[in-house]
Amino acid sequence: MKKLLTTTLFILSLAFTASAADKDKHDHETKAGPTGGRLITEVEPHVEFFVNKDKKVEIRFIDDAMKVVAPGTQVISVTLGDRSAPTKLNFTKDGEKLISDKAVPEGNDLPTVVQIREKEGAKAINEKFNLNLNDCPTCKNKEYACTCAHGDEEKKK
Repeated sequence: MKKLLTTTLFILSLAFTASAADKDKHDHETKAGPTGGRLITEVEPHVEFFVNKDKKVEIRFIDDAMKVVAPGTQVISVTLGDRSAPTKLNFTKDGEKLISDKAVPEGNDLPTVVQIREKEGAKAINEKFNLNLNDCPTCKNKEYACTCAHGDEEKKK
């Protein structure tokens, strides 16, 4: 009986932990940065990935209060586009943001990898997503930074 009770408590604690992790993950997925870009929350300060009207990528560092903070020693690299001939973007500081040296390649729904290092030589945090530049039909952001839950109906069927 004691073994059964211990096993049950263990399983319940795993379910609670998984549920809390899913909730935390879901909360992060529904936030956009102050400029309307994709918010990457796995790092501190958080990173906002935004494609401007010139199709260049802007990177801003965001604190927990959603305020822009000046770039520090972070090293950002972005690789996107066709996997057989990917485009690598390098960044230069421009005020309180970093801006890419090149525009995003033509196309839509581009496989994208953002590598964030705390400083040169540090271990990278990788964020992978498809860069969909279409307007979201229900929120004000582009699909790559969508904050609404459209499409969830299809997933639940």
